[in-house]
Amino acid sequence: MSEKEQQEVLLNYRIAYLADTMVNWCPALGTVLANDEVKDGVSLRGGHPVEQKVMRQWSLRVSAYAERLLKGLDNIDWTESLKEIQKNWIGRSEGAEMVFPVKDSDVEMKIFTTRADTVFGVTFMVLAPESELVDKIVKPDKKAEVDQYIKDARKRTERERMSEVKKMTGVFTGAYAINPLNNEEVPVWVSDYVLAGYGTGAIMAVPAHDSRDFAFARTFDLPIVQVVVPRGEEPGDIDKWDDARDSKEGYMINSGFLNGLNVPEAIEKTNEYIREKGLGEVKVNYRLRDAIFSRQRYWGEPFPVYYKDGMPYTLDESELPLELPEVDKYLPTDKGEPPLGRAKNWKTKEGYPLELNTMPGFAGSSAYYLRYMDPHNDQMLVSPEANRYWQDVDLYIGGTEHATGHLIYSRFWNKFLYDLGVVCKPEPFRKLVNQGMIQGRSNFVYRIKGTNTFVSYNLKNDYDVTPLHVDVNIVNNDILDIDAFKKWNPEYKDAEFILEEGDKYVCGWAVEKMSKSMFNVVNPDDIIEQYGADTLRLYEMFLGPLEQSKPWDTNGIDGVHKFLRKTWRLFSDRDDNILVTDEEPSKAELKVLHRTISKVTDDIERFSFNTCVSAFMICVNELSDLKCHKRAILEPLLVLLSPFAPHMTEELWHLSGHNDSIVDATWPLAEEKYLKDDTVIYPVSFNGKMRFKLEMPAQADNAEIEKAALEHEGAAKWIEGKTIRKVIIVPGKIINIVVS
Repeated sequence: MSEKEQQEVLLNYRIAYLADTMVNWCPALGTVLANDEVKDGVSLRGGHPVEQKVMRQWSLRVSAYAERLLKGLDNIDWTESLKEIQKNWIGRSEGAEMVFPVKDSDVEMKIFTTRADTVFGVTFMVLAPESELVDKIVKPDKKAEVDQYIKDARKRTERERMSEVKKMTGVFTGAYAINPLNNEEVPVWVSDYVLAGYGTGAIMAVPAHDSRDFAFARTFDLPIVQVVVPRGEEPGDIDKWDDARDSKEGYMINSGFLNGLNVPEAIEKTNEYIREKGLGEVKVNYRLRDAIFSRQRYWGEPFPVYYKDGMPYTLDESELPLELPEVDKYLPTDKGEPPLGRAKNWKTKEGYPLELNTMPGFAGSSAYYLRYMDPHNDQMLVSPEANRYWQDVDLYIGGTEHATGHLIYSRFWNKFLYDLGVVCKPEPFRKLVNQGMIQGRSNFVYRIKGTNTFVSYNLKNDYDVTPLHVDVNIVNNDILDIDAFKKWNPEYKDAEFILEEGDKYVCGWAVEKMSKSMFNVVNPDDIIEQYGADTLRLYEMFLGPLEQSKPWDTNGIDGVHKFLRKTWRLFSDRDDNILVTDEEPSKAELKVLHRTISKVTDDIERFSFNTCVSAFMICVNELSDLKCHKRAILEPLLVLLSPFAPHMTEELWHLSGHNDSIVDATWPLAEEKYLKDDTVIYPVSFNGKMRFKLEMPAQADNAEIEKAALEHEGAAKWIEGKTIRKVIIVPGKIINIVVS
């Protein structure tokens, strides 16, 4: 085996490899963009055109871990919704890979299907625009039309193609494939609703039983053949259908040797037939694909890779770390190379060129939790001793937006490192809780495509525009500050504007996730400057349940700030005199404190932080009414409040006479004897309508309660002249007297 062949073998079996990959390429920005950085064929940043392009990129073999990533979900305490997202993203499916020969050629189309039983219903085939087979089968008279379609398809991201399944476009190649089960010729089309990365990049279309195929067939007037009759139905009149029919249960028709079988029987028999006749193989397929690991940017970890005779080699460990070099500009070279192509002597000491791409952001973020275990170790990522001590992350709080990115990559890296013996646990995050998004009000400007001209909101429908997020801080009541906008981004300094009456530029708006990329972030420094960090912390927790998305509303901040000031007044008067005393607390004060300890301790365990803040507010109000300044009550309250308002509680802890930190204080425990009520207030109802309230000792039995209720002065008018039929008592809750 030659050296080059050896290198190819090594590259094909390493966790990272070089391959020609379809990417979102933005010429203006000079870099590959992720799917969530592109919308409507343009970049979210700047609105520049983006095209699908094949580039030689480093990739990570995430797909090799697909089955283990799937099974690992059974062993971690994550929300079921998040697990379901990952299961769908991994996309495990069992089915058959079949061969459809192309008529009058040596080309064979391989397709993967989970429903081989429906092959008799195939009326056309579809190739992804990126498929290598397109050039091999397209007929000369169709080539120009096909080439133009492929060019147009490159302007749409895979995410957009997946989401717009009802908006069907396509073009006929002129070629026909042979159905291996009935030998019928079916036309081969190209359409962007088929993705190159899933399965083989080719599908057999069964329009009677697949909504996307049905929509495509209706759009291009292609035949539709029903092969499954749903349970409890008769064969349908296809001309009257408005969508595909369910095919998961039912019996087979128009299907040769499968006719009359139910769906499970037909699947099994078809798979057996495919194996016996050598028409393909039964296999497991995954939707999960390898992660592109190259970026054409300056900022990012440089690859420790050099090239010799066009083949990649890794630097020796003694030459690490490889640091980013100085460059004159963070822009591509005149030849279109990444910014590292501008660096002088970006070579090994032997003169071999180093890799010009850098790693993406998730290169470091995927394994940061391991580095926290051993941050000062300059010999390895994490020592075995440190990893055995910390093991894994007990609790991870993060949003579901990371489900198919960071959380997949972290689990993949962890399993890879587990295989190498670097870490002792196969999963990185034992328990995960999803926090809801903080929502903010975004603003938009509308750029006429291909220009640097922006049209106002109410005029935008007259032009072909791209909506772009704009910084909400330069928008007032949806009116754009044009001068500030020109200064905000150098790209817009010479921008022109089509204004509405009154020479105003009106922005569009939407409530979205608060995010830097959407320029709708509230600057925390401004809030801290006005109210302090503790107010900001408490307010964020007070907005609502942790798991729910919550709109940001600055009107509520003042109320939280007043609560903290009221808490301070329990310790100090307006002249800063300390009010804390060593007097013995009253029974009422102890009841207020221990009720709060019980509530807050329980709610913290349940991550119900908003109800904790409510409990604190009730507690402080009640202690203020009791004029309580007693150390035995206030100091445990401070300890409870310290995780929520650490700065103020630390200050009050020291003002109360402590020299140590409040973080070292013992967490208070609720005592049951203070949680019990001495009396119970009963609502007393007659025939279901509440008439008055009755206070009774908590230990009173039903006979005592009934006697007191009937003898109460408020009962006389409801009993007079009537017969008491029944007295219903729910201990500690209600009294209902039935009369007639």
